[in-house]
Amino acid sequence: MKKKELYVLTGFLGAGKTSFLLNILDNIKDKKIGIIQNEFGKINVDGEIVRRNGIEMTEISRGSIFCSCLKLSFVQALVEMSKKDLDYVFVESSGLADPSNIEEILNAVEIMAGDNYIFKGVICLVDGVNFPNQVKDVETVDRQLAHCNLAIINKVDLLDLSKLEEVKNIVRGVNPICMISTASYGKIDLSFLSEDLTSLKWAECEDSLNTLDNKPKTISLETGEILSKEILTKFLKKVLLDCYRIKGFFKLDDGWQQVDVVEELIDYKLTSEREISELVFLSKTGPQIIRTIDKAWKEIVDKPMKLRN
Repeated sequence: MKKKELYVLTGFLGAGKTSFLLNILDNIKDKKIGIIQNEFGKINVDGEIVRRNGIEMTEISRGSIFCSCLKLSFVQALVEMSKKDLDYVFVESSGLADPSNIEEILNAVEIMAGDNYIFKGVICLVDGVNFPNQVKDVETVDRQLAHCNLAIINKVDLLDLSKLEEVKNIVRGVNPICMISTASYGKIDLSFLSEDLTSLKWAECEDSLNTLDNKPKTISLETGEILSKEILTKFLKKVLLDCYRIKGFFKLDDGWQQVDVVEELIDYKLTSEREISELVFLSKTGPQIIRTIDKAWKEIVDKPMKLRN
């Protein structure tokens, strides 16, 4: 069986990893693809968006695949993928994932499954709008960049030239040798697929910052109620400052919507029908987020819902 080309996608919450992956899938439809998708929450929202016929999908939830809590699950998923007849395998890691130990993980896969992969590199999506603040506040962002081979500055349609240069300079300050490209809506020329990105390696393998001790709290909200976009938006604004990210699917009075909250930007997209409305909240404040969500929901919505770990 031929070797599979393996890429690992990283990037902070909301940087555009899933949009980037969808763009790749749309442009290599003639290839056999495997995807390993990682989410911190119980509900794998991005898995629902990416899933399509003919693609081998594995979902790993409730933590980072680079943390000891899920590292063995990640190794096993790669081992299982290695047995399949595929051209490419893409790993989309969680937005808070630190891939510093990726080489250790790949070495374990090779010991267990043989030399079935050609590791093509780590690709880091950078949120061009919010990145300058993120890199100051979250050490994971620094690690993602230091251990990438290609950095893609996304959302450049929202940046002027001076802001773009500022972002590039910050990227270069963290990783002086990785390839840098730009994108809007995750769309990029796919010429990188023929490049040996691993030659642009800056940082050596080290222990990941992802541990059980610093694993962020996630909570999911479920309801069968139908809300107006105005009411749901008001509720989301009440809790978003306490969350790294909010996303999910919700039935509004104008139909089913995919909900995506990054920083203070709330985005809605029409989506297919689901059984129940579900939102996932990735907390900045630990378990305190439960009280925050419950209080805001009762104050603004005041209809039945359930919160689940």
